[in-house]
Amino acid sequence: MKKFRVGILGATGHVGQCFILQLVDHPWFEITKLMASPKSKGKTYREAVGEHWRMDEPMPESVKDVVVGGTDEIDLLKREVDFVFSAVDMEKDALIQLEEAIAKSEIPVISNNSAMRWTPDVPLIIPEINPDHTQLIEAQRKRLGIERGFIVVKPNCSIQSYVPALTPLMDFGIEEVFVTTYQAVSGAGRRLVDWPEMQNNVIPFISGEEEKSEWEPLKIWGKMRGDRIELARKPLISSQCVRVPVEFGHLAAVFVRFRRPIESTDILLRWLDFTSEVGEANLPTAPRPFLRYFEETDRPQPKYDASSRHGMGISIGRLREDPIFDYKFVCLSNNLIRGAAGGAILTAELLIHQGWLDYAK
Repeated sequence: MKKFRVGILGATGHVGQCFILQLVDHPWFEITKLMASPKSKGKTYREAVGEHWRMDEPMPESVKDVVVGGTDEIDLLKREVDFVFSAVDMEKDALIQLEEAIAKSEIPVISNNSAMRWTPDVPLIIPEINPDHTQLIEAQRKRLGIERGFIVVKPNCSIQSYVPALTPLMDFGIEEVFVTTYQAVSGAGRRLVDWPEMQNNVIPFISGEEEKSEWEPLKIWGKMRGDRIELARKPLISSQCVRVPVEFGHLAAVFVRFRRPIESTDILLRWLDFTSEVGEANLPTAPRPFLRYFEETDRPQPKYDASSRHGMGISIGRLREDPIFDYKFVCLSNNLIRGAAGGAILTAELLIHQGWLDYAK
């Protein structure tokens, strides 16, 4: 199979580095363009990153001497890539302008950024849950006046653990959800070693996370209505988001109230039997199975389970009845892989499978 040529915007940042590690041996994709802020333009990737390589694995030899382009060089992309992953750190308005300019250049954009998540015709995708929302691409192309380009975004990393766990239970009639997320420092683009304030500490506030945690699931669970998504009306979600001194892995404590009584065995069977389009299509990075339930009372744990199924799986545990709600459980996802780079890569695989991504002419 001929490989797709891939560009990475924001290649020097934490998520950009994760993209590189996830893509370096990908069977469908090859990295052909690295782009970052103008201050990195013209430097080799090794020079641009300097001492700020934040991954545990070493920087791949294949990218060390690649010359980094600037995000102000969109015209160069047309000759070098079939599509791009975007993980660039910019102000919202500037980011919207950049990603739409790339799409208008007929280059598809798969974005890790939040700027366009609430644009009505931009799909917000968790591949196993709402693959049909890619149909919005047709309306988006019409609005932008383009034929091949588009923008697809992935959701906030904080919802990647509990939205997959709740999705198989939706037709039981979920009325209310209360969730507290315990989020790793890498979700802020940091490492524990360079964040002394997090040592032996918990910070009970993460700007913007609670709003995203309460509203983004409703778009993911929403239904197609012409050129937009009609938000799901239920469940009502209340969230708290806490930063904890953990390197990788977002843990969520979830409390659920259903419309009617159900048995715990029904919940366990739904998790066990859950299937998806990307799993059945055997896409390269799709975890099999997507959901894993731990019988042990002290699992899942970020230290041992955040990298489950190469960081793409969702781990669940401690299902039990609750005296206020109906049931409670905990779940875990890898915020850098499933919640960021890996989730975007699986989205690209889905878009190829569905026929939305092809080779640039």
